[in-house]
Amino acid sequence: MPLRAPLTLRSTPAPDLATLLLAGGKGTRLHDLTAQDSKPAVPFAGANRIIDFAMANAVNSGLRQMLVATQYAPRSLHHHLPTRWGHRFEPRGLQTRDGRDLYLGTADAARRCWAPLEAMGGDHVLILAADHVYEMDYTALLAAHRASGAAVTVAVDTVPRGEASGFGVMQADADDRALSFQEKPADPAGMIGDPDRALVSMGIYVFDRAWLRAALFDRPAGAMDFGHDVIPDAVAQGQAAVWQLPAGSSGRAYWRDVGTLDALRRAQLDFIGAPPVALPFAGPVSDWYLGRGSIAMPGAVVAKGARLTNTLVAPGAQVPAGLVTGDDPKEDARWFTRTDAGTVLITQAMLDSRAAHAHIRRSVTSPAPFKRRGLHA
Repeated sequence: MPLRAPLTLRSTPAPDLATLLLAGGKGTRLHDLTAQDSKPAVPFAGANRIIDFAMANAVNSGLRQMLVATQYAPRSLHHHLPTRWGHRFEPRGLQTRDGRDLYLGTADAARRCWAPLEAMGGDHVLILAADHVYEMDYTALLAAHRASGAAVTVAVDTVPRGEASGFGVMQADADDRALSFQEKPADPAGMIGDPDRALVSMGIYVFDRAWLRAALFDRPAGAMDFGHDVIPDAVAQGQAAVWQLPAGSSGRAYWRDVGTLDALRRAQLDFIGAPPVALPFAGPVSDWYLGRGSIAMPGAVVAKGARLTNTLVAPGAQVPAGLVTGDDPKEDARWFTRTDAGTVLITQAMLDSRAAHAHIRRSVTSPAPFKRRGLHA
């Protein structure tokens, strides 16, 4: 089934804007999928990687310059980004900066990258997260920020209050001024006027350049994070506004943090049928959807006769005929990674361990060959 093509590139570039894409996340809750790769580099729905959504949004917003700050296991991103996206930016407009063992938080990454950001020009700095699936026109966010008069505008979405504890939670007044900010609170605050839902930060910000420079450098060097330090300070000063993600080309707003195995699998299932947003690199659903809620990542092969339910097959894994997942939680957890919600992750190393154990068991339980006694006259 064909998927919708990417959005059309703007005919005119966006205004001068310094853009930093934070792409260093380790993604520990994705378990073995990020053993040798960062979270933004994890495959998504065939030929896509998670980072490609932010890249497509940047291109479709007319941005022609971007600095990408990498950190954990950056090698594949340093190859992928210029190969797939370099031609969509100005000459040398797409740069990567390796921050392994260097950045001490998201805001510290911005501080250490300040010189190339300042060289991009413009009066505003756009900070993007590389590990979410969404569609956004960044120029609309920039326009809202300019109209607000605030020092920073935070892009936000709404989620059920019971699901908000994993996010930065905000409250805002009728004029979209931020009143409070809590980073991953145990008891999230509900929205004013809609207490069953919470307003959550998408990790996407537009700053006035001068204000951000002061926020980054008018404090001691060391660990510093946007969610823990910079945004709360802006809210406390009355200098923060919010901008809610509007409906996209599908007619509804869509934003997913795919930081867990369950979220990663379920988000890919959203792209079966009528996709909520365009895939940057569309292809046949049959290339990656196995049925029964299961996803095959690039290079994975599932033999005929295997029956997988709610399963992620990691890149390169060769699933043998007869393998069954999703029927017996204990058996799934014995050999594979299984979440409490029932998502199963299969890697080649897990399959090899299972096969080796089965071989040893057969060797131990097989009876010794029968030896006929010699007969004597």
